Parts: sequence; structure tokens; C-alpha cells
Amino acid sequence: MAPEPPQNHLLIIDDDKGRREFVLNNPIYSIGRDAKCDIRLISQFVSRRHATLVQLPHEDGTYYYRVVDGNLKGKPSANGLLINGRKLQAHDLRNEDEIVFGPQVKAVYYLLKQDGMSTVPPDEFDITLISPGMIGDPEELT
Repeated sequence: MAPEPPQNHLLIIDDDKGRREFVLNNPIYSIGRDAKCDIRLISQFVSRRHATLVQLPHEDGTYYYRVVDGNLKGKPSANGLLINGRKLQAHDLRNEDEIVFGPQVKAVYYLLKQDGMSTVPPDEFDITLISPGMIGDPEELT
């Protein structure tokens, strides 16, 4: 079995308390106003158990997160979830998906892939990242 590429799953929360960042790696997260939630939202507009994040496997050994409205017992939240502007019961999260839990309370999900060894040929535009001073003057080489 090939080693899985390292992935960073991040959830950036904006609520009444400000902005907080959560690195996701557990199989399940409860999200809500309740102090017992794994990811606590500070807002009167959020349900005590507003949503649940569930880690699910891809065939290639990596995993992804699905956000589900309400708790694991199937009790939905009062306001529901607005994901990328659509009211959804559940959604498989993709990079930069925005989840709105209520007024002034939202989260943005990021999936950061860390490729140690890239097998992709360098992009023709990558040359702009090298300062001319690093490669020497072409006239000196002749």
C-alpha cells in the first residue's frame, strides 16, 4: 500500500468570538453552541448541536469530511446549514467551501495537499518566481 500524501484539513470559524482555526484529523467532530462540542460556536443563533463533521475514506487512502446538519442521532439544527449559498442537509466538503451556521457565524473549509515530491513538470510560468540575480547574467556564460 502506497503511503498516503499528507493532507491538512482546516476549518476557519468566524463567530461572535472572532476567528479561530481548527486542524481536522479526528473521525468525528460535533459543531455547535454546547460547551461539550468539539468545535464550539459562540452565537445565540446557533443550535447547541448544530452540525457534525464525519471523516470518510477515499479509495486512494486519503480521506475527506462530510458536514451533516444536526447531531449524529439525526436531530436537525434550528437554522440548518447554508453551504456555498445553498441550504443543504449534508455536503462533502471541498476546498474553500463556505458553511453558514447563522447570522455572523460561518466557517470556511480548506484542504491543503502537501506534495513533498512533485511529479508534475514545472509550469512555464514558474520562471517568474526566480529573480534574475539568482540565475546569473546570460552574457557571462558566453
